[in-house]
Order: sequence, then C-alpha cells, then structure tokens
Amino acid sequence: MARRGLELTPFRGLRYDPDRVGSLAAVTSPPYDVVVRPDGVVHLQSADPHNIVRLILPQATTPNARNEQAADTLHHWLAEGVLAADPEPGFYVYEQRGDDGMLQRGIIGTLRLSDPSEGVVLPHEDVMPHVIADRAALMRATNANLEPLLLTYRGNGSAADTTAVVDRTAAQEPLLSTTTEDGYSHRLWSITDAADVAAIQTDLSRHQALIADGHHRWATYRRLRAEHPSPSPWDYGLVLLVDTARYPLRVRAIHRLLHGLPVADALAPLEGLFRIRRLAVPLAEALETLADAACAGNAFLLAGDGAFHLVDHPDPGLLARTIPADRPAAWRTLDATVLHATLLDHIWHVPEDDPTRIAYIHDTAATVRKAERDGGTAVLMHPVREEVVRDLARQGITMPRKSTSFGPKPASGLVLRALGI
Repeated sequence: MARRGLELTPFRGLRYDPDRVGSLAAVTSPPYDVVVRPDGVVHLQSADPHNIVRLILPQATTPNARNEQAADTLHHWLAEGVLAADPEPGFYVYEQRGDDGMLQRGIIGTLRLSDPSEGVVLPHEDVMPHVIADRAALMRATNANLEPLLLTYRGNGSAADTTAVVDRTAAQEPLLSTTTEDGYSHRLWSITDAADVAAIQTDLSRHQALIADGHHRWATYRRLRAEHPSPSPWDYGLVLLVDTARYPLRVRAIHRLLHGLPVADALAPLEGLFRIRRLAVPLAEALETLADAACAGNAFLLAGDGAFHLVDHPDPGLLARTIPADRPAAWRTLDATVLHATLLDHIWHVPEDDPTRIAYIHDTAATVRKAERDGGTAVLMHPVREEVVRDLARQGITMPRKSTSFGPKPASGLVLRALGI
C-alpha cells in the first residue's frame, strides 16, 4: 500500500560547538557539488581547520584514502567535542536571509525513503552513476549524512500547517546565528515539542515533494537503503523541506566547462547549423542578450577566448535528427536537451559523465574564468522556469542531468546526522 505522503522523523542533530571553532561561518561550506575545485576547497580549508569541506570533499590521492580520511576526521571531531549531538531528537527550522531582501525558511528532518512508484518524492533530473558511487562510499565510511538535500513542496496555507509552526518557531531565540562571506545570514532553531512535531508530521503526510537540489544524494540514500536490511537508520535520509507556496525558491542555470575543447574548435562545426554572433560586451550584458534569445528558442553562450559567442536558432532538421521523439514537447525543447543530445553527443562528442572532458559549475563568472585559464569552452545556460520543472516531474519525465540550480541552497555544516546516534 502506497504511503500517504512525506514521512518526516525527528533526529539528534550533530552541531559544531562554537567554543571549539573559530566561528560558525568559518566552518560552513556550500554543498559539495557547488564548491569550485580545487580553488574553493583550498579556500575553505584555510578558513578553519574544522571546516566541513574536510568531510564532504576530503583531499587524498585515492577514493579509498579520501573516504578513510573523512571517517577519521569525523571520529576525531566527535571525540574532541568539536561536533556534538543535541540531547534530544527534534526537527530544525533553518532560515536564510540575503542582503537583497530574500528570505527562505524550511524544516530539516530525516525523511523515510520512498520508491519512485509511490510518487512521494519527485526527481526532475537524471543522475551520473560515478557520482552516486562516490557519495555512497563516503556515507558508508562516515556512517553519516553530512549535508541535507533540498526538497520543495506546496503548502496549503492553513493555520495548522508546517509553515505556521516554522514561522512561530522563528520568532524565538535561535540555537545559532551566523553570516557567511557571501552575505547570507543563517539561523537555526530546534522543534522538540511533541504537539508541534505531530502537527508537522500530520501536515507533511498530505504532501509530495520535488527534489530541488540533491538528486545524487537522494539516489545515494536509496542505494544505501537497499544495502541494509530494514528497519535500519538507512531507511531515512537528511533533508531540508521548503514550502515554496510561502517561500519561493530561485531557479538558476548550471553551466558546462568543456575541457580540452578550445572555443574556436567548438564553434567551427556549428557553422550552418546554428546562428553564431560574437559579443564584445561584459558578462552581465552578454547574459541579458542570452535571456532575450532564450525567449525565442534554444540559445547558449560560449566563452573562453576573451569574448562571448551567442549560439541560437538551431537548424530544425538537425534537432529532428538528434533529439528523441518519444518525450513531451516541453522536454524536447529544453536548452539542456539540445545541449546534451545535439551538441555534446552529436557534434562535439563529449561524454556527459566523463569528468576529464566536462565539468558542471554553478558560478557563471567562475566558469568563464576557468575556461579562459585552461583553454577550454564555457557553455553558459539560461535557467528553466520552475513550472516547467514541476510539470515534467509530475509526468515522471526527468530532465538532462544538471539542468537546474534551485536556491538558495542550505549551507553545509550547520547540522549533520550521524546514523549511529
């Protein structure tokens, strides 16, 4: 029998002892897949010897050594009291504020893992097997969920729903408060009152969720659950749930960096198949031009040679030959679909899951800088609308991997989950 909806459970969070670290801001990190490696890793490691990046992105010469290093580091931090478990299980209210007026609140808990057939948690992107294998090995070694994935749901606005409890809790004194170097302020509260916990669980049992960020971690959770006889702690995974009816997320693009493919070599085979225009303008203006072009059809910006090249108006015959016809029109016309099926597969012959050939980077300026420094090609994307993402997910249609970046993403390091506690 299918479950009614989301089943969220309280847990004893692991949190940094502020007296044992330089500052809470200095031990946080963006999610593992947002950190620009290796530059970002070095920067974060230098911020504080206990920065969470030493757990989520350990640095060693082999995968086994990296995972053993993370497990040893976590063990030492627990033994030294750098990280300590809260005394009783609860949910955690998490708030982010930006200096641009953005406010987001959600609730962190452990979610019972559901099967795709139940339609409780909706993915919208494909995943890469090697990333799942990497994250699974790290979670096995540490016996922990080191950072929550981000899920969204649509609340009903009733006085008894989860968001009402979240907002009432956020009026109290927080467990922690810090501001990270990106200007975002972060606050965390715990909910341990039995009535509030029950109200949240009852409300969420009526909802389904969309994976906004963390498809690989969700797939990793499900793999690890399959490896352990149920019931076990692996039946649950650490998540942040945000009611987007109350706190809408922003959707940004994830860009591609093509290693070993200079811009001139990327543009040459597109002649006659796409319209190509060279833009000798700053990045911000080039992105505005991309946004205008994307309103009319598929469009991309190529960069890496000191200029921007707008690539749009693909040949309809080329698209008909290269894009699978057995998917909805909304999927066939996605920029990410055209990029992967037509450009990467058919024209450039770049495997989308080969990290030696392609990287996926969230930061636009960083993608351009790395392309210019390394002699590769940056492919800059325009974001997809959230309505398109949700509609495809409800149809069971997954978008090409790394098609969207929902945000703001939760900072890693504010609350962790050890499966043995």
